[in-house]
Amino acid sequence: METFKALQVIKAESGFELEFVQKSVTALPEGEVTIRVHYSSLNYKDMLAVQGQKGIAKCYPHTPGIDCAGVVMESHAEGFNVGDEVFVTGFGLGMTTSGGFSEMVRVPAAWVLHKPQGLSLYETMCYGTAGLTAAMCVDSLIQVGITPVLGDVLVSGATGAVATFVIMLLDKLDFSVVAATGKTNAKEYLTDIGAAEVIARSELEQGQEKGLLKERWVAAVDTVGGDILAGILKSICYGGSVACCGMAASPIFSASLFPFILRGINLLGVDSAELPMEVRQQMWQTLSDQWRLPKLETVIQQISLEQLPTFVAKMKSGELMGRVVVRLV
Repeated sequence: METFKALQVIKAESGFELEFVQKSVTALPEGEVTIRVHYSSLNYKDMLAVQGQKGIAKCYPHTPGIDCAGVVMESHAEGFNVGDEVFVTGFGLGMTTSGGFSEMVRVPAAWVLHKPQGLSLYETMCYGTAGLTAAMCVDSLIQVGITPVLGDVLVSGATGAVATFVIMLLDKLDFSVVAATGKTNAKEYLTDIGAAEVIARSELEQGQEKGLLKERWVAAVDTVGGDILAGILKSICYGGSVACCGMAASPIFSASLFPFILRGINLLGVDSAELPMEVRQQMWQTLSDQWRLPKLETVIQQISLEQLPTFVAKMKSGELMGRVVVRLV
């Protein structure tokens, strides 16, 4: 009987721990498409799953990994054949079902996308959930009329994977980007990927007692939430917009209605996990074509499955910058 390697989280007396296991194909969950995983990636949700964060994984032992790309090994669904190159991002992968930190996965066909012609399997995981979320953030700003001629666009949590892709995409589209970070050693990295200016995260935490602050940015992409988001909203120019996609700092923020009513700004929530398939396909086609990033490799660290526990710890401690891709073949 065929077996495969996986990294799983177990609930121990001392807390949650990672362990490598060999599993049988018969242990895979139900689904129409079985995939031999070539690549996965490390996302913030995966780090939370490793910590046993409530609302991420439904039960333990659990294999995280909300992204995966590989080759179809078995299919009971029309449109997917053995040997097809496919990938999955979001939906319930690595949350409600066993995820991509595994040499094999089995998922519902409704979650699976064929690899875009313009990308390799590896490149789909370079982008993954982070790249798709970034593309949705940028697209949401464009949809409400934000253009490069209007002024600077702020990006918070700038060294994270989503923010990294946002900065690169905005730069590619000729926007002037201001990157906000708490990492004092990140300026060179951020300017290299397209930031015109780098500011300290602490600037966004000032003036919490005020309803409005000086207008500074025509738009922003916030990946952290909490007080950072509250500060950003107070500094958006009249008629501007903020795309919000993360809550690493906090899911809760305190703000008045002043920015919304006196300056007419928009707060745009962005989700990619449950994105309808037709929108998902359109965004991936855009990423593989008009929005394809020429310096993609410069923000990627490729690691093995065996190295994942070390990089999960680095993410938890805030040491990582950019994107981590996991090679499984």
